[in-house]
Amino acid sequence: MDWNTLEEACRSCNRCELGRTRTNCVFGTGSKTAELMFIGEAPGEQEDKMGIPFVGRAGQLLDKYFEAVGIERSEVYIANILKCRPPQNRDPLPAEQDTCIEYLRGQVSLIRPKLIVCLGRIAAMRIIRPDYRITLEHGQWIERSGVAMTAVYHPSLLLRDPRKREDMLVDMKEIKARLDAVRASASGSR
Repeated sequence: MDWNTLEEACRSCNRCELGRTRTNCVFGTGSKTAELMFIGEAPGEQEDKMGIPFVGRAGQLLDKYFEAVGIERSEVYIANILKCRPPQNRDPLPAEQDTCIEYLRGQVSLIRPKLIVCLGRIAAMRIIRPDYRITLEHGQWIERSGVAMTAVYHPSLLLRDPRKREDMLVDMKEIKARLDAVRASASGSR
């Protein structure tokens, strides 16, 4: 499947109730050739209004972390498991995740990132493993099918609990170091 076909299928999707209540499908944003992909759980109110992931307060905080470690938002790809906003920003239901996950799998298949970072416990529990414990395991890396994966705190949690912001900065510095290593390896093999 190509990008246009995948995105059009997602935008016209009504396989669950969220497709009928959304303002916009929030497909994803960024470089379609990114080595680094960030995956969150679901769009919030601002994302639903604009059709772009991570543009609300949590997204603005994520942008500050990108800036702090020298990652350009335009050079990564950012998506969510769900492409439609759950009511009142509640956690995505397992059935909603099951219905929507194929769009995310399509995005990953087309991008073929070298690094995937899950934003928050829900994304980590779906992408890395069902019993993932974000408080204990954030910043730890695993490899699956040649892709290095980790999870960090969701920026919305950091808005509620600023004590975890330093941990996030440490994790983001490691993400940047790994991205630099991927790029160095790619340029060395040319």
